[in-house]
Amino acid sequence: MDKSSEAALKAIQNLRGWWSEDIEGDTANVGDECTHRYKDVHRCTLKLIERIPNRKVVWCILDNYFSFTKDKSEWKGTSLVFEVSTKGNKTKVHFTHRGLVPAYECFDMCSSAWDALIDVSLKALIATGKGRPDATEE
Repeated sequence: MDKSSEAALKAIQNLRGWWSEDIEGDTANVGDECTHRYKDVHRCTLKLIERIPNRKVVWCILDNYFSFTKDKSEWKGTSLVFEVSTKGNKTKVHFTHRGLVPAYECFDMCSSAWDALIDVSLKALIATGKGRPDATEE
């Protein structure tokens, strides 16, 4: 995309703008904590643990609850890693949910949800300034 790596990282850190409008707390500085809620289905607490300007943002999942899995805390201790690189005037965003493994009951559903949120909502937020938070509900 034709945006700077810093613009991409700023958009990534705007979780309300691309993931969910139901995020409480701060998401801009290392040490900030926030909580994501989706109805009575999902709740997680994230902590921003790393931010390298123009390159990387990492959140650690401190706590998690799923209503639809036997192990309600499957995401606990995993990390959301966003790495940004540039080549010429193009910026590339690489996302990894480190610790989300195929053995988890939520793996298929979560992988599909991340694909939609990253490919549709985050991409739109970076490109146009308007994301589609909660895009997985559509």
